[in-house]
Amino acid sequence: MKNRPSSIPYLSYSGIKDNHTRGSVGDFLMRQIKEGSRLSIVSAYFTIYAFEALKEQLLKIEKLQFLFGEPSFILDPHRNENKAFLIDREGLTLQKQLQQKRLAKDCADWIREKVEIKSITKSNFLHGKLYHIDNEVQDIRPDGSKTIYRVPSAIMGSSNFTIKGLGLSNNVNNIELNLIGSLEDTYDFKVWFDQIWQNEELVKDVKADVLFYLEQLYTNSTPELVYYKTLFQIFEKFLAAQQDALWLSENNQLFETEIWKSLFQFQKHGVIGAINKIRSHNGCIIADSVGLGKTYEALAVIKHFESLNYRVLVLCPKKLRENWTIYHAQNNSELNPFVSDRFNYTVLSHTDLSRESGKSGDTDLANLNWGNYDLVVIDESHNFRNNTKGKRDEDGNIIRKSRYERLMNDIIKSGIKTKVLLLSATPVNNNLTDLRHQLEFITEGKDDAFQASIGVVSLKDTLASAQRAFTTWSKKSIRITSDLLNSLDSGFFKLLDELTIARSRKHIQKYYQDVVEQLGGFPERLKPLSIFPKID
Repeated sequence: MKNRPSSIPYLSYSGIKDNHTRGSVGDFLMRQIKEGSRLSIVSAYFTIYAFEALKEQLLKIEKLQFLFGEPSFILDPHRNENKAFLIDREGLTLQKQLQQKRLAKDCADWIREKVEIKSITKSNFLHGKLYHIDNEVQDIRPDGSKTIYRVPSAIMGSSNFTIKGLGLSNNVNNIELNLIGSLEDTYDFKVWFDQIWQNEELVKDVKADVLFYLEQLYTNSTPELVYYKTLFQIFEKFLAAQQDALWLSENNQLFETEIWKSLFQFQKHGVIGAINKIRSHNGCIIADSVGLGKTYEALAVIKHFESLNYRVLVLCPKKLRENWTIYHAQNNSELNPFVSDRFNYTVLSHTDLSRESGKSGDTDLANLNWGNYDLVVIDESHNFRNNTKGKRDEDGNIIRKSRYERLMNDIIKSGIKTKVLLLSATPVNNNLTDLRHQLEFITEGKDDAFQASIGVVSLKDTLASAQRAFTTWSKKSIRITSDLLNSLDSGFFKLLDELTIARSRKHIQKYYQDVVEQLGGFPERLKPLSIFPKID
């Protein structure tokens, strides 16, 4: 920039607009949009608040062609959380939110009159952002004659059509990277845009869908509709679980098996919940109290997945091995109440994880394909509450794996994708680190595995934060349960809700009274008696 006057800052001449130190995209648009402008915009987002910020300029344009760069909206037009069709949310102040109804109506009126809207139909396909402006210019000659022609300008880069994307927020704006195109570039940008806009295989008209969404924002809703909408938001996950239960009944023979028929109602609900959680999150913990039938619930879960041709491995303490082998198809005796269900899972003891050879029942450990199981059921999973390390040599090389390492590395991480069902009445013995080490079998040791599915960014941090809150609460002289619950992060409750099934006897007595009556009630727990000898 040899001819730049020394009195003018360099950044004023920069073609880069970063919404930070080099000017904003919003300021560029305010300067360039004139009466009768024709606009072509590509953006993954569109908000009514960005429209409001540029309203004075946008109301004067001749027309706008707006292209969504992501197809999520047209695939699911009624979900408010949809990222590709972000209309009403930008972390704004309450004052802005109260103006939403008016803004939505003004924006809808403008769209009806001057805007065409299309969307890409292929996900993760178009990443560019473009703002192209075509202005009419009049050249008046000395003799009074006029020549009318159009002059384009454009800026392309990373900015979406949002307040922060345009650099028009009163708070902190995004740091973007956008470049103003040369005159030659702007013509080529329009050719590029038109090629996509006119390709019916790549794009779809969504103007009617956008207007329908906006109408929901400014139309007065009846109290009844607001009530039903509120109920839906509260019970959306529960309704989804009911749909999953319907899927099970229509697509699986589980309900015809002897194991299913032997279950009480609360156990059937636990089985359906466990199957749904395993399908959604790759694993689940059944932590019902002692005596509520976790083994039978696990057998029903196993039967469901066996019907889908899953290879199932059951790991249990050696003393409980017979509790599982008795139901196996090979045990063709009167002691097996589920002979007709023909269970075909493999049973190994926890101690077998430390062995390289020998036999465990009929299983030859030396030739066992550890990584070939689709589902692993871990009975008394609290035995794996410690992520212990095996024996290493001086260079840190593994000489012998610990049971935890064998289970994690050779069974869960190796071979085919493995789902996990954990069974334990006491998944937490000392602190929540016990629970984390068990949940890591579900996540294959990935700390952020639940970020996308349930919004838990870090499994380790979430449980550590909950443990700190509990420790602080436990040291108080007066401990009130509500104080503890209020101090826990919502992510902790979400984690437990999504991954665990834990019912106590009190829960069964409260919500399954007919079952309790059928059982004749639970045994009454007597106070312990102190027995001691008399010594003179």
